[in-house]
Amino acid sequence: MENNLISLEDSHQRLHNYLRISITENCNLRCTYCMPAEGIVLTPKPHLMTADEIVNIAQTFVNLGVTKIRLTGGEPLVRKEAKEILLRLGKLGVTLTLTSNGILIPDFIPTFKLAQIQTINISLDTLIKDKYNQITRRNYFDQVLENISLTLKEGFQVKLNVVLIKGFNEDEILDFIALTKDKKIQVRFIEFMPFTGNQWDKSKLVSLASILETIQTTFPDCEMEPLLAAPNDTAKNFKIKSYKGSFAIISSVTNPFCNSCNRIRLTADGKLKNCLFSNSETSLLEALRAGQSILPLIQQNLYLKKAIRGGMDDDLKFQNPDLFMQNRSMIAIGG
Repeated sequence: MENNLISLEDSHQRLHNYLRISITENCNLRCTYCMPAEGIVLTPKPHLMTADEIVNIAQTFVNLGVTKIRLTGGEPLVRKEAKEILLRLGKLGVTLTLTSNGILIPDFIPTFKLAQIQTINISLDTLIKDKYNQITRRNYFDQVLENISLTLKEGFQVKLNVVLIKGFNEDEILDFIALTKDKKIQVRFIEFMPFTGNQWDKSKLVSLASILETIQTTFPDCEMEPLLAAPNDTAKNFKIKSYKGSFAIISSVTNPFCNSCNRIRLTADGKLKNCLFSNSETSLLEALRAGQSILPLIQQNLYLKKAIRGGMDDDLKFQNPDLFMQNRSMIAIGG
């Protein structure tokens, strides 16, 4: 079957041009919302995609119309071949970016530039060292702050991913906004989402409405400027008018953006997920290694994509652990 007969459009007429590739399940942190406290059973190395297989599958998607690729993990930079993979994907003519916890960034600055990466998402859920150690179960806080400053100094656009959890860090919303006063940085507040092993329940949710309410206690509407959303944007974007940076809210729980979704995910073991919340997967790697075309599998997987959050289309379903516990943990999906 020829590429031009394959469409990255699903049955709801959503066109998918953004591929997120997890290149490892390993991570040098143990964030509570991402990984169970006891860790996960890692996929044996022979069942993970090699660097050649990652590039091969990525090239197939680019041929089909993908224009943006994001590398995720685990922590993508802990993979031994991370530099090679970045450089090879950087030659595919797409917008290439990644999400990182920021720990290993200094070693990769030259590689990022050679791969023509312009934007880097760095996960940082608190500005308080003790709380950072608590949620990550590791002690890299000072190093990550230094590396964020370095990344900005080197000319990259930095987006900070902040997962908000009630009772843990919702009292830091205004402190994160303050970061944008003198730094051209975007803070992205992300609603806490349910996955296997992360002890999610709705009482821990800090919603879009409550985030805005907190911000408006200090900054009235006249000081908050809504920013024009990019096509297929998952975030509602704002800035304080006199500040250099901006902030955004990603409300996957209370205000999902499924109707304009253009994202597909490839796990480190080569399985295609058409939605972050879907518990169904299609193994592209198995077919690739058998010498079979992966094109029909891609089209079939996309055609089966549900209209909303993997079929959890109402609040009762979304809060039902029997449904979301069938999915992988976040670290095994790729953020």
